[in-house]
Amino acid sequence: MIMNKLAIVKNNVIPLKLNPSFESEIADEGLYGMVLELKEDVGNGWYRARTHYDYEGYVHESDILIDSERAKEWSVIADYYICHNMADVMAEPKYASYQLITLTRGAFINVTGKEKDRWCEIQLIDKRKGWIRKEFCKKMPHYDLEKEEETVRQSILDTAYSYLDTQYRWGGKSPMGIDCSGFVSMCYMLNGIIIYRDAVLKEEYMRKIPPEEVKPADALFFPGHIAMYIGYGKYIHSTGSAGKVVINSLNPEDEDYREDLHKSLYAVGTVFGR
Repeated sequence: MIMNKLAIVKNNVIPLKLNPSFESEIADEGLYGMVLELKEDVGNGWYRARTHYDYEGYVHESDILIDSERAKEWSVIADYYICHNMADVMAEPKYASYQLITLTRGAFINVTGKEKDRWCEIQLIDKRKGWIRKEFCKKMPHYDLEKEEETVRQSILDTAYSYLDTQYRWGGKSPMGIDCSGFVSMCYMLNGIIIYRDAVLKEEYMRKIPPEEVKPADALFFPGHIAMYIGYGKYIHSTGSAGKVVINSLNPEDEDYREDLHKSLYAVGTVFGR
């Protein structure tokens, strides 16, 4: 059944499946508080859904709150995100309380403005209120890429370093596990920039530049793989061969040199100077 409803991811990390089945491989993941557009009801509790970055997959009704009005409201008021690997949302502003939910980096939340000591109150999508440490959340930035280029590049790199050693997970995009394109796209998304989620350079998201013009925070493209340049011939990426997010080099004399990737590098993309 073709439909046009909105839903919100209500669980910590949910799979967006390639096919409408629990046994299907993962195409992507949804993080708590993400608003999804439900395009089609395919039966048995499964929906074809589209993300705010135009990626599609199948989600199960057990993982989402189907409520268009709440989703529209949430997309406006949930302007903070979890910036720590994991954050327990407590019923009271103290550890000697109980957890309402545990959220990962990238989850969208609504910060009410109420604070106590080092805690801030947040509202969950079901309108319950809880508390997290203030340093565990940030307001989603809205940078001027032309005027604040150096600041943005450094912020993207800082986000990338925060994922170091995160295990590799096909289709993943959280500190619980992340793949190459999930890693790069999340580093940009958490800095208010939307890029394509797959390891493909699409000109509507990124401008292709000559390799000699590459700067830190630009994207490196290889066949079926994407990495982020960090400077001095180095790049950071999530790779199945290492099983985690690591730093490698384009310089043959370096110990962390990856000849296979160096020789297959076919494009460099940037979001700057568009």
